[in-house]
Amino acid sequence: MPTVLITGCSSGIGRALADAFRDAGHHVWATARKPEDVEQLSAAGYTARQLDVNDGEALARLADELESLDILINNAGYGAMGPLLDGGVDALRQQFETNVFAVVGVTRALFPLLRRSRGLVVNIGSVSGVLVTPFAGAYCASKAAVHALSDALRLELAPFGVQVMEVQPGAIATQFASHAQRQAEQVLAADSPWWPLREHVQARARASQDRPTSAAVFARGVLAAVGKSPVPGVVRLGNGSTALPLMARLLPRRLLDWALRKRFGLLRPL
Repeated sequence: MPTVLITGCSSGIGRALADAFRDAGHHVWATARKPEDVEQLSAAGYTARQLDVNDGEALARLADELESLDILINNAGYGAMGPLLDGGVDALRQQFETNVFAVVGVTRALFPLLRRSRGLVVNIGSVSGVLVTPFAGAYCASKAAVHALSDALRLELAPFGVQVMEVQPGAIATQFASHAQRQAEQVLAADSPWWPLREHVQARARASQDRPTSAAVFARGVLAAVGKSPVPGVVRLGNGSTALPLMARLLPRRLLDWALRKRFGLLRPL
């Protein structure tokens, strides 16, 4: 029975991935940060562990506990929304801690197990790392970094027989948008230069729920990709996952900028 460890399984994509891999016969280690979420995962029959993906000591304990590992899915993350300068360096650093640094930290901690099994690393990126939009600069930058790290890891881990696949979701039906909206409300204050555009900031936070693909369908797509030989380097799943990168690649920069400024209310002077 192959063993898979998935981070960020409290809900949404992470929980759907846990369900899909368990149903396919994998032994799923499901991790979450909050104790109450770990209890729910345990009650559902998973090997559940509490894990803050930025806690090096917790990662070391988890690596010691695991006897084998065939697939690591780096899924834990969140979306920092709002004007980039309003959030500033602190918001950017926090976004990268979870979405980027943890990918390296978790993979590094579990690499000996993956090397032994000649396993697979799956990094959950986003099409937002390809098509950058206003009012999501920190999030887009973090997912662009995940894309670059995945490319580097795919090359560097190849001699050890460890494969790397990046998944770039489009719109997936999760609680991502509601969390992003709350986060944007915390960042955008009445004294912000972008306060007159607050409705557009909220619209960007909601964009991930534009005719979304269900998390279950997405998870089954990831499962199918994992079963391919060789495993594809990049997989795009969900509404917009193909069209948005195509726009970024084909549209002239000036036209794409105009379209995005128009979409998010940035054509008129403030």
